[in-house]
Amino acid sequence: MKNILIVGYGDIASRVAPLLCDRYRLFGLIRNPAKAKQLRDIGVTPLLGELDQPASLKRLGGLAQAVIHLAPPPNTGSRDSRTQHLLAALSGGNLPQQLIYISTSGVYGDCAGARVSETRALNPQSARAQRRVDAEQQIRRWATRNHVSASILRVPGIYSKERLPIQRLHSATPAIVAAEDGCTNHIHADDLARIVLAALHSAKPNRVYNASDDSQLKMGDYFDMVADIFELPRPPRLSRAEVQSSVSPTMWSFMNESRRLVNQRIKKELKVELLYSSVEEALPRFKEN
Repeated sequence: MKNILIVGYGDIASRVAPLLCDRYRLFGLIRNPAKAKQLRDIGVTPLLGELDQPASLKRLGGLAQAVIHLAPPPNTGSRDSRTQHLLAALSGGNLPQQLIYISTSGVYGDCAGARVSETRALNPQSARAQRRVDAEQQIRRWATRNHVSASILRVPGIYSKERLPIQRLHSATPAIVAAEDGCTNHIHADDLARIVLAALHSAKPNRVYNASDDSQLKMGDYFDMVADIFELPRPPRLSRAEVQSSVSPTMWSFMNESRRLVNQRIKKELKVELLYSSVEEALPRFKEN
């Protein structure tokens, strides 16, 4: 039975693991020992380790034939030292045959609403996105050097019934007026888990995939839609300049970028059939449930 190591055991990992546990032996890297029972209950062997502490990762070398890397970069700097430490640890024994990395569509930067395929040049416009670019580059170099098949999934805004901007709506955080608003992209958490599974089975070697649904929304329209479905007040609309001055720099870095991801690769190469093809289709189902 093939061993799979899941690094970064959060919400997406908890959705991926049940899709794999019947066919693979799963290991999950966790920082918090309190999570160990949760993993064991679904058949995942917990491993205590910290990506910021390389000495704690020695057990990872030679452990698994496939690695699913879900851990985010550090919060500061332009490099992803966590990915660096993980790759060093994986190099300490028999190398995995495959590595899947969950990146972000933020690596494309602001595209002024253009349609964006995986071949578009990267243009990270925040330190957060630059760290993701660094991680991608590290992985691709390491995979090429070591003959490991690497898959990079560039992921937009993840949502689910439990991951909606409800608190933002309660706080009346402003959105941008429609005439100045930008395009946004989404993927349901369950569909992202299924894309990870599809990449594990069908991805071409050293390939990038936009892990996005079919939604064609502007950001403010998304907030309005959530508000309407859950009978909450729509957010106030302000000019771009007014919104920039009233939200945090991190939030503005998301709101300031506009692009429309092309998702044909996940459909044609990975044969993914989305459970939630669009936000418009998904939200009413959340209300029903």
